[in-house]
Amino acid sequence: MLDPAVRPATVTRPGLPKAAGLAWTLLIINTLGSTGAKTVIPLPRSVSQLITMGSLGAAFLIALALNHKLRIRPSAYLSLLTLLLVLSTFASLDLEGGFGSLFRCFRFTLFLSTLWLLTRWWGSLDLVRTYIRAYAVVLVTVVIGLAMSPAKAMPFEYGGRLTGALWPLTPPQVGQYSAIVIGLTVLLWLGGRLDRRNALIVIVPAFGILLLTHTRTAMLGLVAGTVVALMSQWMSSARARKVFTGLVFGGVFLVVLLGGLLQAWFLRGQSEENFSSLTGRAKVWDALLDAPRTTLEYLFGVGLTDKSYDGLPIDSSWLAVYHEQGFVGIAIVAAFLLVLIVVAVLRPPSPARACAIFLITYCLSASYTEAGLGDASPYLLHLALAASLLVRVPAEEPEFLKETA
Repeated sequence: MLDPAVRPATVTRPGLPKAAGLAWTLLIINTLGSTGAKTVIPLPRSVSQLITMGSLGAAFLIALALNHKLRIRPSAYLSLLTLLLVLSTFASLDLEGGFGSLFRCFRFTLFLSTLWLLTRWWGSLDLVRTYIRAYAVVLVTVVIGLAMSPAKAMPFEYGGRLTGALWPLTPPQVGQYSAIVIGLTVLLWLGGRLDRRNALIVIVPAFGILLLTHTRTAMLGLVAGTVVALMSQWMSSARARKVFTGLVFGGVFLVVLLGGLLQAWFLRGQSEENFSSLTGRAKVWDALLDAPRTTLEYLFGVGLTDKSYDGLPIDSSWLAVYHEQGFVGIAIVAAFLLVLIVVAVLRPPSPARACAIFLITYCLSASYTEAGLGDASPYLLHLALAASLLVRVPAEEPEFLKETA
């Protein structure tokens, strides 16, 4: 972050170069992952991994070409992430997780290096539009896959939930991307940066996709993030107050009128026992916590893994960090989340601040049942976007950021 003494009156939001936007888009592609439902056109995992890693490498090279003089802005968030990377590398050196641990550390290094190089262009709402467009394209591929093969897009093994049939995406991934697109679009419209027609063109289909995924985490994250973002603008925006009031009354009306349907959607046909154990997650969590560990493993973890324990997904950011980076890793993750929250609270109301608050709240609410706060992932990218929106940019850039002839 820049010097907090910079006055809001001197703040300007620089435009985002197209190449920088492309680098961010490639980072998004890298975090899509390479596992999920069966696709319409068989896509070997080696090919999808080559595409995702190739995207990360291309993003780094583009960022380096744009910022070849290595001029970066200070960022407490990225500094703490860098500390987490050092910890992850140290924990991975004993190769308990195999050479895959060191490869994940290398990927994490490229991911963070690219973000550091792009800090020079932090502070622009153009990045939010780039984010929405990129994830909207991903959602379009999901819709195309649904049109081409409904059976593969909503397979039985996923309980009939919508998946990616062109690119292997799981229902939670599709739900997450839908929720992020909806929340950011609503806040751009609320801040007068997007007209109602274009906002509805994005929001309505994305909400339909979210409903078809039956992803409870994404739905609750969307509601929580939007409500907190609207409350942050309560005193400064009459439109925010109207929208918030409308959401409250609309929510009460839906609960009363469609309570049975809402309950059925949330239960997804599961038994009460399965629902109470969070679709089996609690059993994995108990086994992970009960497993014997050395003092070093308690403190620093076992190194980066594929976010699974005993062959089953951990599905919790906090427990995944505990497993991979230990209690020290948990402290670092808590620290960068706290930094983002404090900075967001101290910033004056603005569309950028509202978007940042939405992203932070969404990631916090999703962290309980989704992994991703300790390694290169969409969640760390969401928080990087939030950090970029909270940067204060003075009218005159510091000398170390200025181009020289």
